[in-house]
Amino acid sequence: MTFADYALHVEQMVDRSAALRDAVRGHLDAVVPGCPGWTGRHLVLHLGKVQRFWAAIVRAGAADGPPDVTVEPPDDDPLEWATAGTETLRAALGAVDPDGAAWTWWGEPRRAHAIARHQVHEAAIHAFDAQEAAGRPEPVPREVARDGIDEFLAIVERCADPWPHPPAVVSVVADDGSAGIPPAWVVTLRPDGARVARGTPGGEATLRGGASDVVLALYRRRGLDTLRVEGDADVAARFVAWPDLD
Repeated sequence: MTFADYALHVEQMVDRSAALRDAVRGHLDAVVPGCPGWTGRHLVLHLGKVQRFWAAIVRAGAADGPPDVTVEPPDDDPLEWATAGTETLRAALGAVDPDGAAWTWWGEPRRAHAIARHQVHEAAIHAFDAQEAAGRPEPVPREVARDGIDEFLAIVERCADPWPHPPAVVSVVADDGSAGIPPAWVVTLRPDGARVARGTPGGEATLRGGASDVVLALYRRRGLDTLRVEGDADVAARFVAWPDLD
């Protein structure tokens, strides 16, 4: 992780957080399809709590677990409160070395740069949720979406429960129609979990689509009908339904 990459992740986190707040403005009571039971207000409060929580973790440095953090919801404007939460996280990330030790629930790398990266995608997916609730969903920016696919699959590899179905290989391809070979991830699914590698697409099923469509399908914000599914559609459906996203 270079300082330039780290700075970009911090910048993207701030940008996607602002996109969430912009979408929710005037739609605090709108129902959020991607988060059953939530409204736009819930999204804003969630963002504010999560970003303050991770700021405290970054400031704590090396630790065996998260610090005891109590975040009280605001009595006044939740958007202003969420804005302050984003600034709190930005400042915390800006005050440490990207390779500085910090606890993460997904295991290695337990470093500040992993938190910065993860918080880009936390904000990006919820920004889409907010836009969808407001009736004007936008694609996840391509570079954010491509990195989101990579990070999602890396966490699945480290944290997912054992694969409960017959062994299979599923390929994921982010094909945005640009020149060159599109990014492809090959996921080997076995009873002991998943292994992810970059390589030539193959296996029982391949999921293809623009990076935004792919990452939204992986997070179950969009159905598989938004992608091109090659091979065994049942394997593809089981793969997308498998990870615990709660």
